[in-house]
Amino acid sequence: MPTISYFYGIYIRMFAGDHNPPHFHARYAGEEAIVDIKTLEVLAGRLPRQALVLVLEWALEHRSELIEDWTLCANKQSPKPIDPLP
Repeated sequence: MPTISYFYGIYIRMFAGDHNPPHFHARYAGEEAIVDIKTLEVLAGRLPRQALVLVLEWALEHRSELIEDWTLCANKQSPKPIDPLP
């Protein structure tokens, strides 16, 4: 699963052929959450509270890029890197 962003120890990943709805995987300290791109709802898993706050802040800033990456993945192409939180 390609890493599309990394910040504060948090890996953001997305991969081709994944199921709907459009989402990304966030991993931190051995925990993982699957986050819906459109609603920013956690679909499965969990992250520590502070890590989740950072992930949601990042996703809100980069939602259009996440949708673009989802489209690439749906077409069996590699997603593009997305800038991390500063």
